[in-house]
Amino acid sequence: MYRLTISSSFAAAHNLVNYQGDCENLHGHNWKVEVSVTARELDKSGLGIDFKLLKKETKELLQTLDHKYLNQLPPFLELSPSSEHIARHLYAELCRQLNNENVQVQEVTVWESDVARATYYE
Repeated sequence: MYRLTISSSFAAAHNLVNYQGDCENLHGHNWKVEVSVTARELDKSGLGIDFKLLKKETKELLQTLDHKYLNQLPPFLELSPSSEHIARHLYAELCRQLNNENVQVQEVTVWESDVARATYYE
């Protein structure tokens, strides 16, 4: 089994819902996102999945969040856009795009700062 990981980022605003504190107010982050997938086998080129494809799919997904007010986007209309929920949303969408017989999304980690992150995996 092979594990491949890429990093990307996006910037967006949000406010936490039902939170008693400053983060209930509108604020923003420069989120760093790490996506890890596993591959059972390597192709003829010796790749589990081309990093180029993994980066492309992640970038396209993150563009739907980049420079947006997350609370107004469909995934978060009834769900507080916490780092935990963002990680779960990205995980689910990437699974739909990437999972096949050989490749499985393992986990998605969302860093909201240099010292705070949330990871979603199943």
